[in-house]
Amino acid sequence: MARIFDVIEYNKEMTDEIVHRFPEEGIGDYRVGSQVIVRESQSAVFFRDGNALDVFGPGRHTIATANIPMLIDLIGKAFNDRTPFPAEVYFVSRKEFANKKWGTPQPIIVRNPGMGLGVALLQGFGTYSFQVKDPQQFVTQTVGVQHTYRTSDIEERLRTMLLSKLQDALGETAAKNSVPEIIGLTEELGAAVRAKAQPDFEAIGLTLKTFYIGNLKPSEKSAQELRDMGMLDMSTYTQLQAADAMRDAAKNEGGGAGLTAGIGAGMGIGNIMGQALQGGYQQPQQGQSGGGAQAAAGIPDVMTPSEAAAIMKVSEEDVKAAIEAGDLKAKKLGSAYRISKAALEEFLKG
Repeated sequence: MARIFDVIEYNKEMTDEIVHRFPEEGIGDYRVGSQVIVRESQSAVFFRDGNALDVFGPGRHTIATANIPMLIDLIGKAFNDRTPFPAEVYFVSRKEFANKKWGTPQPIIVRNPGMGLGVALLQGFGTYSFQVKDPQQFVTQTVGVQHTYRTSDIEERLRTMLLSKLQDALGETAAKNSVPEIIGLTEELGAAVRAKAQPDFEAIGLTLKTFYIGNLKPSEKSAQELRDMGMLDMSTYTQLQAADAMRDAAKNEGGGAGLTAGIGAGMGIGNIMGQALQGGYQQPQQGQSGGGAQAAAGIPDVMTPSEAAAIMKVSEEDVKAAIEAGDLKAKKLGSAYRISKAALEEFLKG
């Protein structure tokens, strides 16, 4: 038999709880005349048969047909005899849930005309806070029949909404500003995200109180990682791959002949990248013919497959396939290949 409650309250600190159902399990029987005690940082939504009958603010409230007139219609008679009836009360925290974390799991591509490759990959992180604005709307649309609804139950949904608006704001800002300027506009971007996300938050009964960008910077992911994520076209990939090769070569400060050759190749790739960032490789002068003449300028004496791929504007996998097929001559040192300038020129001649 259901327990009859004459006093309904939830006096625990709702640290990470947004909503708590009373009672947590089973059916609660209440009487007309029962007391509902709502604390200063709470609201209470009174439900019967899946219908929200009323919302109580802070204070002590008496369940009566005077303040919940729908009781007469739902229960079917007057309750001056204090007959118990089943219902639920959802206590909703109205405090601000602050210092929630957000971050970009993948880089966001923005246009960067006139600089580098013409695109930039940005990553960022920061904090946000939210608060329940409409308790009845939040309970009916989001919580459902859960007896406890915590911040962890909705944080992923909120972060997805915020990242969508951040990407939109970055796209609009990049149309008017370069990437270095964008990185200095974190306050303006935060305000733009708040404005864009507010309707989506209000649609589920919440309000976005704050959104702060703690850091916004270029991505440190490698060209291969970005390609695996499907974020780069072939042209951009080959150029970034060459930059990665130059960076990796610069990290190797000692070793055998193969390593020294890698450093030399990395320096050659630096020259190639310089040409690429200034608008592509130099075109052959009038009268030159054949792919070998076009690619010869700037080719280092020894290179890795990734560096050869950047020169030919193909993938590293294509270069390795040509080596394994015997079409492109290369020396194998351990598990690594090294390609000479003469071998690459011979390959380009066909």
